[in-house]
Amino acid sequence: MTQVSKKTIKIKGHLLDLSVPHVMGILNITPDSFYSDSRMASLDEVMERAESMQNDGASFIDVGGYSTRPGAKEISVHEEAERVLPVIEALNKNFPDLIISIDTFRSEVARQSVLSGAHIINDVAGGTLDDKMFDIVAELGVPYILMHMRGTPQTMSSLTSYDFLIPDILKELGEKVIKLRQLGVSDIIIDPGFGFAKTTAQNFELMKNLSEFHELGCPLLVGISRKGMIYNTLNISASEALTGTTVLNTTALQQGTSIIRVHDVKPAVEAVKLWVATSGVKEKIVI
Repeated sequence: MTQVSKKTIKIKGHLLDLSVPHVMGILNITPDSFYSDSRMASLDEVMERAESMQNDGASFIDVGGYSTRPGAKEISVHEEAERVLPVIEALNKNFPDLIISIDTFRSEVARQSVLSGAHIINDVAGGTLDDKMFDIVAELGVPYILMHMRGTPQTMSSLTSYDFLIPDILKELGEKVIKLRQLGVSDIIIDPGFGFAKTTAQNFELMKNLSEFHELGCPLLVGISRKGMIYNTLNISASEALTGTTVLNTTALQQGTSIIRVHDVKPAVEAVKLWVATSGVKEKIVI
């Protein structure tokens, strides 16, 4: 029997209702993000972008200081922390209603970020690149976004061989969910990892079968914003991939996704509103 995904997470001292999907805005504090319009050079520019995202309806802001695009340049833990910590502190001060996510696969950056005010850890490596990550998550007591990836951002494109795509990914994620539960981590969000150690064809197979990930019993997050599966299929650039992003976000919503991670918040929020109007789901206030 298919398990129903959990529809609340405890965050910032309260239960957050996920029965109506939420939107996570992407703040790239990197000079080499694959989508050039998401790159920002100053703290003031970052705060302006965050304010715009909040005004457009984002519940979460995901702060990342390490580019994970295929073939991305390696940077030190110190450099990554120097990029993200001032941003997290400023977001906490200026936008107290936002939920701040730290996008990192390094436990030390995650630890420092939570101590600086981040509320949730978004780990693209799902603990595979830092064997201390799960222990740090348990110690900090914050929600954890567990993403599926193989290898590193530099090698993942060569690690796309699966016996059976969906069962293999479910098995790899399921084993990690069990380990996290054993450590006492109760709030886990699953990200199947579109574009990470997956070909374009595999990405579409993943989207087609996204509802199967409810078997893990955790809320789902989908991040397909302006990714190669869209612009390569349509023979366009990332800057032209907004319509395709909205279409696939809607497909994800129809399969029970709780959080969509995007560069463009307003279109994503509009997609959620239209999905809600179609589905008849009503938001519950959970405290």
